[in-house]
Amino acid sequence: MNFFKYWLAYLDYLQIEKNASKLTIEAYEKDLADFFNFLTSENLQSLQDVNYSIIRTYLTTLYDKNLSRRSINRRISSLRSFYKFLLREEMAFENPFVHLHLPKTAHPIPEFVYQEEMKILFESIDQSTALGKRNIAILEVLYGTGVRVSECVQLTIDSVDLDLQTILVTGKGNKERYVPFGEYASQALQLYLKESRSLLITEKSQPHNVLFLNARGNPLTARGVRLIINKLVEEAAITLHIHPHKLRHSFATHLLDNGADLRAVQELLGHSHLSSTQIYTHVSKDRLSHVYKTAHPRAKR
Repeated sequence: MNFFKYWLAYLDYLQIEKNASKLTIEAYEKDLADFFNFLTSENLQSLQDVNYSIIRTYLTTLYDKNLSRRSINRRISSLRSFYKFLLREEMAFENPFVHLHLPKTAHPIPEFVYQEEMKILFESIDQSTALGKRNIAILEVLYGTGVRVSECVQLTIDSVDLDLQTILVTGKGNKERYVPFGEYASQALQLYLKESRSLLITEKSQPHNVLFLNARGNPLTARGVRLIINKLVEEAAITLHIHPHKLRHSFATHLLDNGADLRAVQELLGHSHLSSTQIYTHVSKDRLSHVYKTAHPRAKR
């Protein structure tokens, strides 16, 4: 049976009604494609033929592929949501995934960079060139605001308010939020806009208002930012793997380590649910040691 019409209907629902991001839609697309391929291999002719027994068989095939428990849970969650949509549209009469219970996966503690290591990285950047001024501005924005790399590359000149020291960020589901930035980011952005950005624009560049540009004067991509950070880390001779999302983790961790309110950090990160922010409630070893030494009566003589 051709499952294509169900596929298209659900993807339209995600895009139009749920206002899901491009990455989210692509993830659901892959999950549906894998499930439909499985149904075809089992010679199933209709979604109405999918029952609990079939779902258990599908689950077995996922385990046979040596997928992580986290990946399997995500796929099952995608398909459970897909069937909820089918029920709403009367394209199916039951959700075979509703009785499938998977063990909860432990959320790994996010990796972060210590403040001393961030200082080394910042100080290693050569700011005498146009690209150097751009690079320090990118790093200051990512670490100083905690924005996702996808949000960073979407920033425009108009979204930056240097007087109020805030940026208007468009997050997941096109939700907008204002995020403040500090003096370091402010100085880096002013220097980049005043002395660097115009130098990166070439005659072949397409007119646009995007904040961060590549060496050819075109909008910088998320992949481009990752390559830039990899190069900066290599030049700084830091024996760490630092990526944009690790800077986001570091932003949240350092705020909480220094006494920031969890709800405030939730707002800054653009999390819809507090549970997404609670993974950052761990503390660094230095912070833990400091609290013990200052608080416990037997920590010092």
